[in-house]
Formats: sequence, C-alpha cells, structure tokens
Amino acid sequence: MDGVELIGRDWSGWLWPVLAAPIVGSFLGVLIARLPQGGDVVRGRSACPSCGHPLGVPDLVPIASFLALRGRCRFCRGPIAPFHLWVEMSALSVALWAATAQQGAFLWAGCALGWTLLTLAWIDAVCLRLPDVLSLPLILGGLAEAALLEPDMLTGRVAGAAFAYAGMRLLAWSYRRLRGREGLGHGDAKLLAAAGAWVGGMLLPDVLLGAALAGLAWALRHGRPDPSERVPFGPFIAASLWLVWLYA
Repeated sequence: MDGVELIGRDWSGWLWPVLAAPIVGSFLGVLIARLPQGGDVVRGRSACPSCGHPLGVPDLVPIASFLALRGRCRFCRGPIAPFHLWVEMSALSVALWAATAQQGAFLWAGCALGWTLLTLAWIDAVCLRLPDVLSLPLILGGLAEAALLEPDMLTGRVAGAAFAYAGMRLLAWSYRRLRGREGLGHGDAKLLAAAGAWVGGMLLPDVLLGAALAGLAWALRHGRPDPSERVPFGPFIAASLWLVWLYA
C-alpha cells in the first residue's frame, strides 16, 4: 500500500479495535501467566506478588494503572513486574499494525489472529509449549474467516491446513528416524496447520521459509549453534504467518 492510499483511507474503523486492544492484552497476560501452569484463567483473582493483597479495579485498568502507580502495589508499595504492561502494549501494537493494512471485518480478523499468535509465541518462547487450547481454535478461526469473508478460498484453506499438519508430522518423523531424537513438536505442526487455515496452501511455503530463516538466524546469533539447545519454533511461525497474512 503506497502513501497516497494511506492518506486517502477512512481511518474511523480502527477506533474500536484499538480501544479494545489493552483490555484484550490484559486477558492475554492472564493466559500467558496461567495456561502453562494449568491455572484457572477465568476465576482466579489477581493479587500483589509482594503482600498477596487482592487487586481491585483501580489496580487493573490496562496500561493506565501500572503507569499511575509507577509499577508499585498501592497497598504495600512493593514492586510489580511490568509483564502485564508489556503484554498490553504488545496487544495495542498488534491492533495499530493491523489497522495499517486491513479495514472493517478484516481488521477485526487480523487483530484476533495477531492477539492469538502473540499469546502462543510468548508461551512457547518462555515455556517451550504451544497449548492446544489456543492452536486448535486458531485453525477453526482461519477456516471461519474464509467461510465468512472469502468463501471462494475455503477449499484451499482446508487443504492448506491438512497439508501443513501432515507435512510437519512427516518431517518430524523423518528427523526422529535419522537423528534418534525429537526435532519438531506436535504443537509446531498444529500451529503450521493454523497457518494453512489462514493463508492457504499456496502461501504456506512463504510462511515456512520466513519462519525457517528467522529460526536459523536466532540459532546462529552467537556463532555456531549448540546442538543441545532447544529453540522454540513457534514464535518464528507466528511472526511469519502474521506478516504473510497481512501483506501477501
């Protein structure tokens, strides 16, 4: 999209996704913090990590509360890690970024995709896990987006999801047979299946190439890679899928 198109766009449609982003980001922070430990993401109360005092509405306004309290509990003045602030800011960045490339229903779809990928990438980077409770709905979400907004693409999206999952499982099986150890997890296969559901089979090579190059660059960041180091592949698939869906 060139500069003339950007200037001429009706930007009124971005308001609601951007306003919703910090609130969504607050919930994403709960998912990231609690899902890997099997915690209750719905009923669990937030509390100060220093004094354990339950946090109320004034303490939980996304972004604003942390800044107003300067990162400290208002009861004991103990420090509160900025983790939730970073997640909320990241969710806001996703919405703003999506608004530069999409409009209307596609903007909401892009935000939903970006927010889910953000959560999956963060969990995988920290815990080396890609929870099915996020990956599997992401597959269904991509097919639903096609059915509702791009019905002529639905068949290709279904084929892309199936091909991606089968191909990754075959690759993982081949690696295990050749090297005698696991190289790719089931979660990576499901996330790539989600990529197929969102971009279709024709664009899957672009997603996989981008993810592979980014993962390789990360593995080589300190020179020769350590064969024993476990590199989370999920963040690279997520980033590549996000870029391909927005701009391809």
